[in-house]
Amino acid sequence: MDEELKCPVCGSLFKDPILLPCSHNMCLACARNIIVQTPEGETPPQSRASGNSDYDYLDMDKMSMYSETDSGYGSYTPCLKSPNGIRVFPPTLVHRHCSITCPLCHRSVSLDERGLRGFPRNRLLEAIVSRYQQSRSANVKCQLCDRNPVDATVMCEQCDVFYCTPCQQRCHPSRGPLAKHRLLPPTQSPAAGSQQMPAGTIRKQGTCADHDMENFSMYCVNCKTPVCMKCLEGGKHGSHDLKPLAAMWKQHKCQLSQALNGVSDKAKDAKEFLMQLKNMLQQIQENGVEFEACLVAQCDALIEALTRQKAKLLTKVTKEREYKLKVVRDQITHCTMKLRQTTGMMEYCLEVIKENDPSGFLQISDALIKRVTSSQDQWVKGALEPKVGPEFDLTLNTDPLLQTILQLDFVQSKVESATVPLAPMLQLEKCCTRNNSATLAWRVTVPPSNPIEGYILELDDGNGGQYREVYVGKETVCTVDGLHFNSSYNARVKAYNSTGVGPYSKTVVLKTSDVAWFTFDPTSAHRDIVLTNENRTVSCNSYDDRVVLGTAAFSKGVHYWELRVDRYDNHPDPAFGVARINTMKDMMLGKDDKAWAMYVDNNRSWFMHNNSHTNRAEGGISKGATVGILLDLNKYTLMFFINKEQHGPVAFENMEGVFMPAVSINRNVQVTLLTGMEVPKNIKQQ
Repeated sequence: MDEELKCPVCGSLFKDPILLPCSHNMCLACARNIIVQTPEGETPPQSRASGNSDYDYLDMDKMSMYSETDSGYGSYTPCLKSPNGIRVFPPTLVHRHCSITCPLCHRSVSLDERGLRGFPRNRLLEAIVSRYQQSRSANVKCQLCDRNPVDATVMCEQCDVFYCTPCQQRCHPSRGPLAKHRLLPPTQSPAAGSQQMPAGTIRKQGTCADHDMENFSMYCVNCKTPVCMKCLEGGKHGSHDLKPLAAMWKQHKCQLSQALNGVSDKAKDAKEFLMQLKNMLQQIQENGVEFEACLVAQCDALIEALTRQKAKLLTKVTKEREYKLKVVRDQITHCTMKLRQTTGMMEYCLEVIKENDPSGFLQISDALIKRVTSSQDQWVKGALEPKVGPEFDLTLNTDPLLQTILQLDFVQSKVESATVPLAPMLQLEKCCTRNNSATLAWRVTVPPSNPIEGYILELDDGNGGQYREVYVGKETVCTVDGLHFNSSYNARVKAYNSTGVGPYSKTVVLKTSDVAWFTFDPTSAHRDIVLTNENRTVSCNSYDDRVVLGTAAFSKGVHYWELRVDRYDNHPDPAFGVARINTMKDMMLGKDDKAWAMYVDNNRSWFMHNNSHTNRAEGGISKGATVGILLDLNKYTLMFFINKEQHGPVAFENMEGVFMPAVSINRNVQVTLLTGMEVPKNIKQQ
């Protein structure tokens, strides 16, 4: 973001910046230095299609050649160039017939009787510079220490570098050509921000430049500037489209945010593309070395006749490799530069959005929106594609007879040789988990010469074991269900075509939920079951017991959930527990061999499996009571709780396989499912 905060004239951070009509900024002191006097009666052009003016800096050398006798006006004698390469002219004392030219777009504008006071002060930029200086001034480190930089003791004003004492004595001696450089303490240097706005300072509301002490209240859409009430009374904006200042502030912030979203996506793609180019460097190096090794082996096999030709062929391979490396390096340099510019602009825009000064924001918002929008055009489709591939399209023909060896040369294929697909790139921002399901997405960075026919997605067992194929097909998004809770899975994907199977992508680790969040399953429930409250509350239309299962399936880990009794009439005995997916749905839970349950009335309870009743326990349920189920598949046990207290001993042991939460009720009972709960602490040991 440094480049956005530096004056185009002096090259330093903005100090008292003013906003020119062209939406560019410069320091107030720098503006005084580049004011030029124009011939009386002549007005510098405000805007031209070419973007140049009669008083452009490019023409100043020619203008200074005219003498006072020839022109009738004083000559324009320039001073030395500023550090930023901009010509700086002596300040003028009279603003009449004076103009100032923007050093960036070379657009000239005449000064009125107010002089530079007629240009609005860019308070937003001044605040951002102040905040940036504060961030840099805290614990300034030496910039030349190789390892573990220590605090800087001085800062060279000309070099713009912070030094610790040893590095200053070694790299910036006080003699020789550096003797005239000015060394400052870090806290007093311009970069450290000696004149900083105190943190938490409330900035004043913007006031009108034409009417002192008048706050901006409206925004003129035609003039694209905030105006005060006296401006409106003057009639200058009488026929213009006026909008409330706060409404336009929010609208322009929204427009800038939307434009930033597009640039952010492009910057993200550019970062990925940059990583791809850097990886391609290594691939080109490896492919080049491998090709050289094959070439040497073939040439050595042809004995003495191939010796002289071998050097020539190696030279061609080396040139091909160097050419590819140079092209990719140049592309990396170009892409890095554009990405740095885009990132700096994005950071600056985000700082602008954080400001709460509507008028100051609206002064620069139009220009920023245009810049952000136009910056997207830099990242056209062709800009994010490599100019060369990592493969070497060279074929060595070893068939000719011995007498033709001297004419042996590479055969350059006109059509790219068929290759297997490159490794797909997993899109981490789209990969996610929900409960015991995982969704993965991927894409191909560089399409191969042969079209991709499909992809193979592989996951391990959640314990770092062997990988297994979970998907084979053409889609680039896949959701895998039925994973273990509280487990970390490694996933990878590869592509294949008619040539063969490509390499694996980088591995991504996906962790499933620690606790299960689920509801009742309407698809497997008995037809007499009624589900409400987004399938979390269950009731029944029948006097007979009916079974409903949960949507989660457990085969590993420790899981606890509860059911709250919302209605309990005529002392029924609902059953709570777990079951296989194919348990009977038209009888009490636990009557077959595929369900394990506790059925309970208002006074006592029993455990039941395969119609076998055991462990009668005193204590029942009523309206408002909660029944908890603890399924510990690490110890292979099932336990029950009533109102947070353990009810009876361990109900069932040797619980192995896949289990689903289950409950059976009749029309006298209504319960609500509570999930994602922590395991109770008050568990009695056997």
